[in-house]
Amino acid sequence: MKAAPLLDRKPDELQLIGDDGDYLPIRGLKPWWRVFCIESGKLWRIGGPIAFQIVCQYGTSAVAIMFVGHLGDIELSAFSIALSVISTFSFGLLLGMGSALETLCGQAFGAGQVHMLGIYMQRSTIILFATCVVLLPLYVFATPILKLLGQEDDIANPAGVYTTLILPQLFSLAVSFPTQKFLQAQSKVAVLAWIAFLALVSQVFMCWLFIYVFGWGAYGAAIAFDLTSWITAFAQFSYVVGWCKDGWKGFSWSAFNEIWAFVRLSLSSAVMLCLEIWYMMSIIILAGNLGNAVTTIGSLSICMDIDAWQTMLFIGVNAAISVRVSNELGFGHPRVIKYSVYVTVFQSLLIGILCMIIVLATRNYLGLIYTHSETMLRAVSRLSILLGSTMLLNSVQPVISGVAIGGGWQTLVAYINLACYYLFGIPLGYVLGYVANFGVMGLWGGMIAGTALQTLLLLLVLYKTNWNKEVEQTTERMRKWGGQDVTEKSHSDKFPLKNGRDSGVA
Repeated sequence: MKAAPLLDRKPDELQLIGDDGDYLPIRGLKPWWRVFCIESGKLWRIGGPIAFQIVCQYGTSAVAIMFVGHLGDIELSAFSIALSVISTFSFGLLLGMGSALETLCGQAFGAGQVHMLGIYMQRSTIILFATCVVLLPLYVFATPILKLLGQEDDIANPAGVYTTLILPQLFSLAVSFPTQKFLQAQSKVAVLAWIAFLALVSQVFMCWLFIYVFGWGAYGAAIAFDLTSWITAFAQFSYVVGWCKDGWKGFSWSAFNEIWAFVRLSLSSAVMLCLEIWYMMSIIILAGNLGNAVTTIGSLSICMDIDAWQTMLFIGVNAAISVRVSNELGFGHPRVIKYSVYVTVFQSLLIGILCMIIVLATRNYLGLIYTHSETMLRAVSRLSILLGSTMLLNSVQPVISGVAIGGGWQTLVAYINLACYYLFGIPLGYVLGYVANFGVMGLWGGMIAGTALQTLLLLLVLYKTNWNKEVEQTTERMRKWGGQDVTEKSHSDKFPLKNGRDSGVA
């Protein structure tokens, strides 16, 4: 089996890695520093392009919000509801279901079952398209749903119109997410970064063209959002078909085999991820019932948008560590998994601290790229301490979630998320916001407490994990969820050491 590109062993790695391709036990500061440097390099060679791609992908919606924000406060609040609530709800569900591919494709690639990646991708696309059809009523009846949730008519009516206009973008995700996970599992991430960058550039151009040249206003931003999303989906699928011959063998009826097992894994992944994404989204709904809804929702939307930029960066790291963990489980390298997880969590925490410092230092200027309203800018400044705290917690939590996806622990994490977020965080936020009359500060503060509890519990789970046992369970998981017979390879096949190369994680 050909060694993966990140597994080329350099001379300074030889004393750290055994004949089976796994790390030897590490003792002493100098060996740990060498492992830290090696793992950092491998992580960011995968995570850097993925993070850039995710940031650009998120940038397509952020650019639309920025353009619309300069049209007026009502337009900003209504368009933010459409993209930050309705679209994010669907985005979270489909991304979660699509993340099942991170578990299966990553472990299959590590185990040498590359031919199954195309089947998995098709199976996921079928499931996501069916999910999009189920989500249609949410878009069609967005206005009455928002009013039922307590939104004012001045915001709910235009938000419903904008939501209907971005309906085509929903179906593009059924293509873009599976192709994205297909490529990430093989560490073919540079092409994803280029496609996302070009899509972001086209989004900026089309928003300018449709809003300022054609005079379509917020409608133009919604149309640009649709077109950019489908350009991305088509470009990724074209690359898979044209340049990934090992994993793509053409359309196959095998995609329908054992589809219910795949659905169950997809639903577990979706519940895990959606409970995270919808949690912070729910604060906008709850805040809509507070006084001065336009300013409250507008300032919160700006803070959520800024936080989402950092979150998108760490979703990239999330995907990278998921690929590392799943590939290494397929190859059977428990120490590589453990050490790479430690390095990733430590680095992510440092980045989170830096982001918090930047937010607090620039709190009076954070909202300028979204609005020139003095009232809105002051509201954003008041929320900066909560935004900084959220960004600190969000630097570690996505990394641990990525480990869970790579290892196939979605159900366990879903239970933890449900308890910490919805049985503790939201009730506490409601009490602080409405009963104690702390308003939006209380709502957000309570939800931060829920995130902190969830992060602590996940760190405990990570600390208690037996990676040797996880490696032993990998083949059974692939049989259960993938619907194919996984043939065990001999030790020499799994760990070829010719020409100084080993076949660890991609």
